[in-house]
Amino acid sequence: MGHTTQLNDAELIEDAAALRKWKEHLTSDPYRSYLYSYPHKMSYREFDTKLSLSELWRNEPTETFFLYMHIPFCGARCGFCNLFTLPDKRSNVHKEYVDALERQAKQWAPFIKSKPISRFAIGGGTPTLLETSQLDRLFQIAEETMGLDPKVASISVETSPETVTTERLSILKSRQVDRVSMGIQSFVTAEATAIYRPQLPLEVERALEQLKLYDFPILNLDLIYGLPGQTIDSWMHSLNRALSYSPEEIFLYPLYTREHTIVKPEDINKRGIDERLSMYTAARESLLAQGYTQYSMRRFAKQEARTTKVLLPYSCQEEGMIGLGCGARSYTRGVHYASRYGVSRSATASIIADYVATEDYTTADYGIILNEAEQKRRFILKAILHSEGLTLSSYSERFGSLTLEDHPELNNLLHTGLATIDSGVLRLTDEGLTYSDSIGDWLISSTVRDRMESYVLE
Repeated sequence: MGHTTQLNDAELIEDAAALRKWKEHLTSDPYRSYLYSYPHKMSYREFDTKLSLSELWRNEPTETFFLYMHIPFCGARCGFCNLFTLPDKRSNVHKEYVDALERQAKQWAPFIKSKPISRFAIGGGTPTLLETSQLDRLFQIAEETMGLDPKVASISVETSPETVTTERLSILKSRQVDRVSMGIQSFVTAEATAIYRPQLPLEVERALEQLKLYDFPILNLDLIYGLPGQTIDSWMHSLNRALSYSPEEIFLYPLYTREHTIVKPEDINKRGIDERLSMYTAARESLLAQGYTQYSMRRFAKQEARTTKVLLPYSCQEEGMIGLGCGARSYTRGVHYASRYGVSRSATASIIADYVATEDYTTADYGIILNEAEQKRRFILKAILHSEGLTLSSYSERFGSLTLEDHPELNNLLHTGLATIDSGVLRLTDEGLTYSDSIGDWLISSTVRDRMESYVLE
């Protein structure tokens, strides 16, 4: 997870001196963990009894679904990566995997056909590593088997510089993809080499020029700060090179190192100084000055939307996530489930092999069951770590209780200037967004934290 120190379980603090100390502790280590979902996948375990997916989805109250397909293959594993992905370029392996994904889709489709799909994303790994015929098959499966209507759904696909070709981009364009996201991480060769990322600046520039020619409504670029050998000047060079292509969206990720990653914690600050916070601040100021809006600690985007679609609604606080493919997670209101998780090559290869060999995908055997307390905590976390914040009335409508009565510790954020309540919305201040990773880590329940810390990662 990456955190080096841990705050006590979230609790309300009323003494002014103790509050100052609490804030100093929380802000002293800004990069404790990246909580992009809650509960974290390292809290998942094998269920005592397999759960019927038909029963699980029958009464799911969400109005629309988010369909996600996971393609767990890439050209090479980057030094910072702990995602579920396997370096494997063999087209026959990819075809066998897509065959399995289609079998899974056909078995899952009856469970979710009653409601429309409002969001569709293909991630990985690198989905555009697939040959064009297999890449196009994914969209066929989404539309013909799962019922996706591309005219009313937001569609996002991840790519990498070396896999950007006119043939693949033509497929994405014809399939009405709204957003193409490309991980660049750095435009500096030495920094890319330090994280074992096999890319050259000329390859990145070529890919970006091709992407701009296809004029997707949203081009997103990912950059990482805190790389070995990186300085504020070299970081801002990469940011400025990215901005020269006028991406509609840009994600800025602090470097995290975790168990089984090639880059180790000591590589972040070889010079004895961790400059990630300074790099974040400099980049944020630059992006705001150039007209970007900050939506989270990581996400900055231009406000004008260029899509001509009238999209179906979907709230990130809701569930209804349907994850097809090995490594994908699915979320109902009360249960989150997935395949087993691994990072090492042997563990990942074994899990993928089991998935491809499976004939019956109609039960869930691995995940976590969320009681009401964890559902409430998830609802809060999914809201306040984004700039739109938590609408207090929506919490009351969902759970029949008051946010600050259920979670009085949130007052710590209000009393220390890390959050405000305005017009019934609790949201982090600019300072609070800066420390999102500390705040998210602080709000993890003791039960979930114990499960995460006892997890044995393969």
